[in-house]
Amino acid sequence: MHHRAPAPSRRTLLTVTAAAAAAAVTGAFAPAAHAETNAASNDLALQRIIDRMSLEEKVGQLFVMRVYGHSATAPDQADVDANLAEIGVRTAAELVERYHVGGIIYFTWAHNTRDPQQIAELSNGIQQAALARPTPVPVLISTDQEHGIVCRVGKPATLLPGAMALGAGGSHADARKAAQIAGEELAAVGIRQNYAPVADVNVNPANPVIGVRSFGSDPQAVAGLVAAQVKGYQRAGVAATSKHFPGHGDTAVDSHYGLPTITHTREQWAELDAPPFRAAIDAGIDSIMTAHIVVPALDPSEDPATLSRPILTGILREQLGYDGVVVTDSLGMEGVRTKYGDERVPVLALKAGVDQLLNPPRLDVAWNAVLAAVRAGELTEARLDESILRILRLKAKLGLFRQAYATRAGVERVVGSESHLAHADRIAEATTTLLLNEDGFLPLSPATHRSVLVVGADPASPSGTTGPPTTTLATALTELGFSATALSTGITPTAARIEEAVAAAAGKDVVLVGTYNVSATSPQRTLVARLVATGVPVVTVAIRNPYDVARLGGQRASLASYSWTDVELRAAVRVLAGRAAPRGRLPVPVLTADDPTKVLHPVGYGLSY
Repeated sequence: MHHRAPAPSRRTLLTVTAAAAAAAVTGAFAPAAHAETNAASNDLALQRIIDRMSLEEKVGQLFVMRVYGHSATAPDQADVDANLAEIGVRTAAELVERYHVGGIIYFTWAHNTRDPQQIAELSNGIQQAALARPTPVPVLISTDQEHGIVCRVGKPATLLPGAMALGAGGSHADARKAAQIAGEELAAVGIRQNYAPVADVNVNPANPVIGVRSFGSDPQAVAGLVAAQVKGYQRAGVAATSKHFPGHGDTAVDSHYGLPTITHTREQWAELDAPPFRAAIDAGIDSIMTAHIVVPALDPSEDPATLSRPILTGILREQLGYDGVVVTDSLGMEGVRTKYGDERVPVLALKAGVDQLLNPPRLDVAWNAVLAAVRAGELTEARLDESILRILRLKAKLGLFRQAYATRAGVERVVGSESHLAHADRIAEATTTLLLNEDGFLPLSPATHRSVLVVGADPASPSGTTGPPTTTLATALTELGFSATALSTGITPTAARIEEAVAAAAGKDVVLVGTYNVSATSPQRTLVARLVATGVPVVTVAIRNPYDVARLGGQRASLASYSWTDVELRAAVRVLAGRAAPRGRLPVPVLTADDPTKVLHPVGYGLSY
């Protein structure tokens, strides 16, 4: 009977020595700085590991999977139940044991990211399970920590401005520093692959899925910021991932729920969509994520790019010369499942040129489909080895074979450090964009406009740890000497809530309205109009897309913060109160509401005091 050794204590796990971790895998690996000169010897050592793998272990290395729970071995019962229902295992450790997965992705909703020390322990538990296997290979742990509106690790970790805010700031140095801070904090908790930066050029204001996740609408500006962030992540020892190839910026359909078609010609693609990906490759990007979009000009078969050999091998590998890791966007998204069944998708993705298969809806179906395709001769074992070598090269470059574990001291020293938080505030301050300021109404002073009512939308925190926005804005104003009260009116304020806001405005010196993606029919427009009609001065701050200003009228001033995380809202308040100058400039054009062929505010627009 096989007896399992008792699990080490949490403290032991968090202070495992580098020597013990290194001993888990035979073969020496050069430090990242000397990786190129030692590439050939590294490949030989990695190839020896691949040669020891069973076919099942090889198939597992290609998958990056979600798993529920805050602990690798002792998750809450509800998470055990969810894992059994969706994956057929109880825990992350069992997932690694049964399916030999090469990667695991963390999500807030999967309860992976409660707090930094817990995340580090989860990461260490996963690595311990992987390094105890017959062929010990560390797991590449990943997440979507774009910052701004997509963020999985929240406070007390440092939260930074998102891509469009950085686009408004326009500073390559700030973009690089933001990525370095983000990367250092991810690495400290054992997350070594980040699905950022977004390289999509957001040329469609109606884009439902990218929007402020993009640096902007100018391909060259986006390319410069993408390259800067790649360098920042490299400094932190984290694999950056440019997404979503070949470019998701001009879609009106969300690929989570449907299959978008991009009608760009090949020439338009080369001019609009390609530059940021070229810049990422030139900067040495470690991984590129595919898009579940159809681009007929690049592949007339109208297969989604994730499953397209002409796009992934023909263009990305051969034309652009990229030889790093290619990871799919989530295989659970509708965009990739529309045309083919879940058992065909992973096989077609590998045939197209993909290396990592991310988060299939049913791992057993996907894993067995790849295994069957090899056994039937549709995929060769050599094809799998080619992808596994790329994946292992990346793990070696990141130093995971030398030291796979996070440490308690590292978490305490790095995550949410005073220095990082101060940098985040400074970077955010340079992003707030002033779009309207009638008769120099701003900046506000507590001496003349002390009493402030804050109303507006309170979308859920991207990381579950910030906000709500109205409260954050009111608190920040109060700290600067104003007397501010918050009233949440929501993204779709009811008539009753609008009346409540109008009543609350009586006797106030100013009303601050946080708006959220105002559409032609949005009741947020009614809210602003009714507040303007009270005669109390109204100031609006767009807490997501900067396009809101075109659909509102009568306000005395308007700002754009590009996200509703605390760091960006507090920076906007410092600008409102004159504690900081508005320095952000629009990275996208704002079109007029009644004629979308006319530009209300061009790229580069932004007022100053």
